[in-house]
Amino acid sequence: MGWAVALHGGAGDIPLSLPPERRQPREEALRRCLQIGVEALKSKMPPLDVVELVVRELENCPHFNAGRGSVLTTKGTVEMEASIMEGNTKKCGAVSGLNTVVNAISLARLVMEKTPHIYLAFDGAEEFAKEQGVETIDSSHFITAENIERLEQAREANRVQIDYTQPVQKIDAKKETPMANGDSQLGTVGCVAVDSHGNLASATSTGGLVNKMVGRIGDTPLIGAGTYANELCAVSATGKGESIIRGTVARDVAALMEFKGLSLEEAAKCVVDERTPKGTVGLVAVSAKGEIAISYNTTGMFRACASEDGYSDIAIWSSGLN
Repeated sequence: MGWAVALHGGAGDIPLSLPPERRQPREEALRRCLQIGVEALKSKMPPLDVVELVVRELENCPHFNAGRGSVLTTKGTVEMEASIMEGNTKKCGAVSGLNTVVNAISLARLVMEKTPHIYLAFDGAEEFAKEQGVETIDSSHFITAENIERLEQAREANRVQIDYTQPVQKIDAKKETPMANGDSQLGTVGCVAVDSHGNLASATSTGGLVNKMVGRIGDTPLIGAGTYANELCAVSATGKGESIIRGTVARDVAALMEFKGLSLEEAAKCVVDERTPKGTVGLVAVSAKGEIAISYNTTGMFRACASEDGYSDIAIWSSGLN
């Protein structure tokens, strides 16, 4: 048994032709955030604090679809969402519909710790943020030129656009094809961690889907779908939210371990390969024993992980980047 941490920056149809100027900033962010998580665990920081810290850093990075990099709704606005969960206590908190909160994951934790509820959304969540004195900023801060361009592309294709899937010049709303210039969509972010005592936590944050309807809620803030942790494992998922919700992806990994006796790797592989449609999901998970599982049925997934035994990996596709 030992500590372990894993994080992701989204899964989807990430083209192998992704140009260096778009790939490298994300790789560097993964390295930086992984190091933050490793140092925090080495310093004996509780896993709940670790996953919040790492996800905050990912939210502050404009290269992923969370916080500063959140994609836009059909009306050109942002609606951020996040959730966090502690394994041993199963305490959890979630938020949706945020447009001024700098770090949605920290507000989700405050919902967990400062209210009798689990989930706050839209005006209620924004009002709670003001009451708690969390950092807020004008919503224009989140509306980047890159995401305005992505929204325009999605509108031209007349569709809601999933992570990493982009239209080509010839529009066909029935087909999911990579964008001609090889760019990739930004991805939901998440982190899972376990300390040397087997304490577990998970956190996930996102801006949702490009051109999503105002008011749409995805898997990220739904406990058991995009985020879950218990005494056996911690899971953070990413991909097509509707598929993840239907498959209760994060909870199913834990359930297969709990009721079927599967290992973490077996459970993650079963959920991703057998219980969700191909091209829809990726996840990172850790067990109370310090094991790490990375599984996805998409072209790639931005991810990084490390454990106390010295193992470390940063990757997008099937091979590592270290």
